[in-house]
Amino acid sequence: MTRAPNILLIVSDDHGYADRSALGTPGVATPHLDALAGSGTTFTNAYVTAPICSPSRAAMITGQYQQRWGATWFDSSDIGEAPTIAERLRDAGYSTGYFGKVHYGSESPGDRGTPPCHGFDESFYGLAGQSMGRLHYLRHSAAAVDEYGEASIAMAVQPLWAGEEPVEVDSFLTDEIAERADDFITRHQDEPFFAMVAFNAVHNFCWQLPDDEREKRGLPAFEDWHPGAADYLDWYDGAISPNLPDGRGYYLAQLELMDTQIGRLLGRLETLGIADDTIVVYLTDNGGSTCNYGDNGKLRGTKYTLWEGGIRVPYLMRWPGVTDPGTTSNALVSSLDLAMTFLRAAGQDSDPDLDGRDLADAAQGGAGHGELHWDCGWQWAVRDGRWKLSWVDADAETARYVREVEHTEPGAGLALWDLDGDVGETKNLAERHPDVVERLSRVHDAWRERVGLAEQPRG
Repeated sequence: MTRAPNILLIVSDDHGYADRSALGTPGVATPHLDALAGSGTTFTNAYVTAPICSPSRAAMITGQYQQRWGATWFDSSDIGEAPTIAERLRDAGYSTGYFGKVHYGSESPGDRGTPPCHGFDESFYGLAGQSMGRLHYLRHSAAAVDEYGEASIAMAVQPLWAGEEPVEVDSFLTDEIAERADDFITRHQDEPFFAMVAFNAVHNFCWQLPDDEREKRGLPAFEDWHPGAADYLDWYDGAISPNLPDGRGYYLAQLELMDTQIGRLLGRLETLGIADDTIVVYLTDNGGSTCNYGDNGKLRGTKYTLWEGGIRVPYLMRWPGVTDPGTTSNALVSSLDLAMTFLRAAGQDSDPDLDGRDLADAAQGGAGHGELHWDCGWQWAVRDGRWKLSWVDADAETARYVREVEHTEPGAGLALWDLDGDVGETKNLAERHPDVVERLSRVHDAWRERVGLAEQPRG
């Protein structure tokens, strides 16, 4: 590369670990993600820092464990005051653009959690923190808010934002996000840029498809919730696995349509002749949501839990001159690594406040992290090499909510897993290896002390 590389970071929402066609999962069509993997490196031991979006995204954009400012679950999450990737790269001379879903907590216009307030020169986004973490795929207008009434928050139909101005959009959101990102990339092709593209696909409500796409797949229409037709939780129960007919078909359609738009962006880089000057990273914000029809393959569990299915994610990187085409890395890597990686690529000095490592090292045979940690208050885990120690307060209020509303079992008590031989977490080895349990408990306690959680009670 003859200049600082462009950076295209693509983040999806709730993408199941096994849901790429290259992995052989039936019905999945992701040719462009497969092509990205074929031209770069796939990280197979890749994690995010939380099994839900808000705290995970806060760590992703800062490169620091979100627990440092007390973000452990939805009710405590925000972006914090740590410098973001966008702020750091903008200071290094990059043009910065954000396109898609925002969800760091309960954002409001003008809050630090909005892209214009944490380093993005240009932005097109929806504040999902105002709508139960969701964005509607088809409708965003004042008229839609009036039509839905009290359901407008749950159905997430409020206007979107361009910079600091509201904007009404009634087109398919996946396409609109890519359209805006495409335009940004084209206009900034002659200067280093950082484009973050955060699709709301494939999160929840996957039946919200354009009529032509739904009909050509033979999928029936499914109604959004409207007050009076049913109580919300009863309606929601009917919309999640296994109760919604064709639920997996809707999910796969949303995944395929997102993949098409990813292909559009990758194609734009090629057309402009800047693909060799651009780092491209793809990952999702937390493990696949099996109650919303994602498939995590051999991994146990789902979003909301610290099973592998809740925190291990698809993670692809193409970096010409650094990654070799079609390679796989088993190094232990994290979404925390994005900030360090991008800063070094931009020629900036490393920052000791960052909790991540440089993905270039892992892609070229390095070992990655020695340990990684998760802590949601009511559940925590630590991974160190082959071992993973986890603990769940099964009686905690949040655990009961996850079990009763999301129909997801988070587990109970203390457990030790050997992920080298048991990636599905089927054999609890805690009683057989008390020395490992004791060591990893001390390791996690020391980490809690470092990030400021030691004064907060567990459970």
